[in-house]
Amino acid sequence: MRIVYMGTPDFAVPPLRSLAETEYEVAAIITQPDKPKGRGKTLMPTPVKEEAVRQGIPVYQPVKVRDPEFVEILRGLQPDLIVVAAFGQIIPEAILNMPRFGCINIHASLLPKYRGAAPIQYAVIDGEKESGVTIMKMGKGLDTGDMISRTVVPLDDDETGGSLFEKLSAAGAELLIKTLPDIFNGTAVYEKQPEESPTPYASMITKQMGLLDFSKSPEELERLVRGLNPWPSAYTFLNGKTLKVWKACAQTLPKNPEDRERTPGTVIRADRDGICVACGNGCLILQEVQIEGKKRMDSASFLRGCKVEPGTRLTDHKE
Repeated sequence: MRIVYMGTPDFAVPPLRSLAETEYEVAAIITQPDKPKGRGKTLMPTPVKEEAVRQGIPVYQPVKVRDPEFVEILRGLQPDLIVVAAFGQIIPEAILNMPRFGCINIHASLLPKYRGAAPIQYAVIDGEKESGVTIMKMGKGLDTGDMISRTVVPLDDDETGGSLFEKLSAAGAELLIKTLPDIFNGTAVYEKQPEESPTPYASMITKQMGLLDFSKSPEELERLVRGLNPWPSAYTFLNGKTLKVWKACAQTLPKNPEDRERTPGTVIRADRDGICVACGNGCLILQEVQIEGKKRMDSASFLRGCKVEPGTRLTDHKE
């Protein structure tokens, strides 16, 4: 069986690596074009391209997969199946209908929940107790194709977007290898999804989403901190400088009754246990932070070099 693999970020590397170890022929890798990074704007290959080069698999990097010229190149590869994992472009119908076994997608959620570009982060942000991976046959809609197989992955209490990313990537690699024989021998069961998803569409994550709104509950903010770790990270502003928050814990009720009247965003105390900030119905204790221009550190170390007095306001903008 000839397989073409389409993927771009780190999430798509373990499934590719596992696929390359099977008896199936990986005819080609399709990934996004190299992008400039750093001050020197050096062109950097995608993680999937790096793995493809290590495996000695031909790589194609079309600017747009829907371009007729590339569609013909892909047709010439004569794939029996196309496997897609976080590729980053919408696959046109001309490609979806090309392989005799169709196109399948490794999606990082338990469909029909969390259709969209950022299911991993939203699972953490929303406080889900479990997530998982679904392999589905791709169709016209966004993540609405027939489900073929699923695997459940529990979330730890301290789960971050980064740690769940790694878990689901590994789970997706394992599920892919288990599912392929069923697809090829005709025993796979294709289950239709309901039209409506039980969760909102998991739209692309932006840096602006990380801005902490201290009028929200401490539980919501703590989940946001974990969900956006390591990218783009939660943040606020301290004395006109960006303060990234890498780790925090929620305290539902402040110890002192008078603290309950504090304006959200006000520092209640700052000591070796962390920076306690008033928020909706409680406070958020910042345990690991990074001020603009400095390295990431625990709050106790940060406070040794930057004094934060009770009553200091953390703001939603540079002053």
